[in-house]
Amino acid sequence: MTLTLRLALRDWDYMTPLVLGEVTSDRLKVEVDRVGTLVGHIGRDPDHDAAEMSFSRYTQMRLDGDDSVTGIPNFIMRGFRNRCVITRTDGPTSFAALKGARIGVTGWRDSGNTWTRAVVARDGVGVEDAFWYAGRLTEAHPVTDRLDGFGRPGRIEACPGERPMVELLKEGFLDAVFTPFMPAGFFAPDSGMRQVQQDFRAAEKAYLDEVGYVPGMHLIGIKSEIVEAHPWVMEELSAMIDRSQLIWDEKRQKYAETTPWMFDELRRCKQDLPAGWTDSGLAANEKMINDFARELHVQGIAPRQLSVADLFPRFV
Repeated sequence: MTLTLRLALRDWDYMTPLVLGEVTSDRLKVEVDRVGTLVGHIGRDPDHDAAEMSFSRYTQMRLDGDDSVTGIPNFIMRGFRNRCVITRTDGPTSFAALKGARIGVTGWRDSGNTWTRAVVARDGVGVEDAFWYAGRLTEAHPVTDRLDGFGRPGRIEACPGERPMVELLKEGFLDAVFTPFMPAGFFAPDSGMRQVQQDFRAAEKAYLDEVGYVPGMHLIGIKSEIVEAHPWVMEELSAMIDRSQLIWDEKRQKYAETTPWMFDELRRCKQDLPAGWTDSGLAANEKMINDFARELHVQGIAPRQLSVADLFPRFV
């Protein structure tokens, strides 16, 4: 009998083979629901059985003793964070120059922003060395509580009047903004914006050489009741996601003409990235998981540092 699993995912390009049914299993049928916003709490969601979820939010659930969701160490969203710090074209050109600056963040607790603060702190700018404003990136984004209980008057506050951070950046109120996705128009020559680190690729390569991984922001969570009834589902789903990514990577190399210089980019990536940099499982990700858990504690988001066993008890 085939188990059907309703999976909520963002539109990651490498999930296309899974969405189109190119990746199949005799035991598991995956029905992908493409979502723009992550499911708030997959354990309480009546419409899905599994979902892409924030690593930070998942950690908080484990801290709260909420075991309704079982996390799989398959990090469906990974990315370097140096590129995620943007400024005006006449803005600062180094992370060290952000000491004493006003910095906008799209969400204080967010996994990506946790990693970005860790990267900036390597250049001497910790939480207490800047003034932080949480808010929406552009007018198109909703007004929500992005402080999530971590606000501190005079240090970590909401953006004035809930105004979009891109506007505040261009006007000069903000000196930099942390964002996982570039705002509309960012890549236009006249956008007035750029990354703080102009050679962010070199900085990211140096970071990779030092830590040995590409940071993971989102993982896959499955309702624990399903895992209890079908323990095999974790490895099966993870293998299907891995297979989808492999197929997509092979096709991207074949159909690279969709972007004029993609050939060169693919060549450089194969040279600069270690084999297996996207591998799932604890063996490939233990150091990254430990580093993230430590950052959550150091930055005051988690009251204590969780271990790998705390986070992924079914995999140790």
